[in-house]
Order: sequence, then C-alpha cells, then structure tokens
Amino acid sequence: MGNSLKAIVAFVPPNKCQKYLLEDQEEMPVDKMVDLSGRQLRRLPVHICSFRELVKLYLSDNNLNHLPPELEQLQNLQILALDFNNFKALPLVVCMLKQLCILYLGNNKLCSLPLELRLLQNLKTLWIESNCLQYLPEVVCELSLLKTLHAGSNALRTLPPQLQCLQELRTIWLSGNLLSEFPPVLLDMPFLEVIDVDRNSIRFFPSLAHFPGLKLVIYDHNPCRNAPKVAKGVRRVGRWSEETPEPRKRSGAVIEIPPDEKPLLPPAAKTEPE
Repeated sequence: MGNSLKAIVAFVPPNKCQKYLLEDQEEMPVDKMVDLSGRQLRRLPVHICSFRELVKLYLSDNNLNHLPPELEQLQNLQILALDFNNFKALPLVVCMLKQLCILYLGNNKLCSLPLELRLLQNLKTLWIESNCLQYLPEVVCELSLLKTLHAGSNALRTLPPQLQCLQELRTIWLSGNLLSEFPPVLLDMPFLEVIDVDRNSIRFFPSLAHFPGLKLVIYDHNPCRNAPKVAKGVRRVGRWSEETPEPRKRSGAVIEIPPDEKPLLPPAAKTEPE
C-alpha cells in the first residue's frame, strides 16, 4: 500500500476502512489463497474464516495481536503467515490447523510457544526469527516432520538436547543470537544440510567433517579462533573460508543460496511446501 493511500486511510473510520480494503475478498478465491499483508489490520475479518477450502493465508505486516476462534474452520490451510505483527503469544486456534505445513511467526513479540504446538504434526517449516525467545521451546522438538527452522535474531544461549529427535531437520538458522559455543546437540545431527550461526559469540568451532549431507555453513561475525572443518565441497562463509580443501570465493563475495534456504525473504516471496 502506498504512503498516500495510508495517509487517506488514517482519516477513515476503522470499520469502513477495512470494508473498503477487503471488498475484493468477499468470495472464495479461485486459487485458494488470501493475501491481506500490509493492510493495517487490527483484526482478521471473520468472513475469511468461511472460506473452508482455503490453502494459503498471508496476514504479514499488520497490527494483529489476536485471531478469532472461527479460524479453526480453515482445516485445509497449509500456509499461514503471521510475521510482522504484534503477537505476544501464539493464538491457540493456530494449533488447531492440523494441515499446516508452513508457519511464519517472525518479527513479533513472542517469548514462548504453547505446548499445543505439538498438534501441528504436518509442519515442515517454522519461522520464529526476530522475537523475544531466550530459549528454544522444547515443544519445537516434537514437530517430527520439521525440515526448516529459522530461529535467528532472538536471545538464544543454547539449544535443547531433544532437538536431535528432529530426524527430518535439514536447515537451521540461528544467526543473531547469544550462543557462546557451537550448540553440542548439532554435532549429533549429521543429517543437517545448512547451519547458520552467523553473528553469535562462538570462540571455537568443532569439526563438522562427519556431516555427510552438509552443503553450507555460515559462521561469520563470531570471535572464533578457527574455522569449522568440513568435508570437501561444503561451502563455508566466515573467516578463513578461503582455506577450504578446494578453491572457492572469499567470504566477502556474494554466494548464491537456493531460494528455499534463504533466511530473509519478503512476505510476497515465501516458500511453499514441497
């Protein structure tokens, strides 16, 4: 929404404003997707919950801090984007959407996650970056199909040992936290393909050469005394990365990362389930 339109909206009563902005969402979309991102919404229009065949719902970049109980009607929903809002707690109704594959919760004010999150057993991608988490909620370790976890820009100092139970996890983003050592539990997860611990306080890196499927390690901006040892062909981003077994670009160069591995994506370009 342009700045001029936002300025006009500021002088329109909220109810009339919302009706104007959502007048094109009165019927179930053919593509089974509703995108209400950046609409300055303070509440989700309840009539959206009547679209029972809805598969994707994007509510990014609004002013939401709660969701209506009617949301539970969307039992076919696979993608839900709630990032860039004002949630201090995850509404429990979200945990009732058992077909969810992708859940975006980044850039809110979450300090924890409810135990009911364990009900989302189809979840493959969870983004909880840029919140107020001082620890990784152990309930995350019960999401057995999880493949991608983005928990960057929180206040994490360690990871729970139960994380190794996530045998399907392939990508973990932990940049911008308070890790003082490389999380020991990750050493017991050799199936990982992407590890990002950029911008932490790690002083020493253990060898990661035993990770057979590792593709990328990002360890830049740590006060480390060494670079992590990796197997041949693994990309490293950080100090001394040019000393890897085979020639590669220096750490200051742009390194291409596949779209489904990038930690920062605009709301309009979010990944979808495989």
